[in-house]
Amino acid sequence: MSVRVDHAVVSGTFSLDGETHDVDNNVWVVGDDAECVVIDAPHDVEAIMAVVGDRKVKAILCTHAHDDHVRVAPELRERTVAPILLHPDDRPLWELTHTDHLWDVDLSDGQELTVAGTVLRVLHTPGHAPGAVCLHAPDLGCVFTGDTLFEGGPGATGRSFSDADLIVRSIRQQLFALPEETVVHTGHGPDTTIGAERSRLGD
Repeated sequence: MSVRVDHAVVSGTFSLDGETHDVDNNVWVVGDDAECVVIDAPHDVEAIMAVVGDRKVKAILCTHAHDDHVRVAPELRERTVAPILLHPDDRPLWELTHTDHLWDVDLSDGQELTVAGTVLRVLHTPGHAPGAVCLHAPDLGCVFTGDTLFEGGPGATGRSFSDADLIVRSIRQQLFALPEETVVHTGHGPDTTIGAERSRLGD
């Protein structure tokens, strides 16, 4: 069975610093016909489960802990009996949304996770959030960047727990080290490539 990337867009809200905005989030599911991992858990468990189908979910991987990426993670954990993985530096953000539930396993830079025979390598990319991570799948020629890198440049900063200089440094050190043809699957909006974003941001 060959590994593949499945995708859905779910709609809801993002709230931080006393402001709430309507957002559309990408949900990425990586696996084969038997097992998969879910990358981020925004808004709607049923929509996520529609992508998962009857596969075994090995893990719920959170690119960061803003509420629009982790809001239904505990509910999804109950449905799938899969652990939630998050970088521990994002605990302050996680606790803004979930005061009674913690995640299960810490993510760390360089950690390798395997699903359906393919490896996802964790890249710690702080800036949008302290514990933001990207997940590089070299066999698939793609990287899942959450809100760290989008078509058009870095993710938003200027809110609590964010740092504009740090996100640019993270992108240049971690993401621009990847092959130019690497497809960037983002947390919101369309795909791009490492090469396209390097040409926009510069080395």
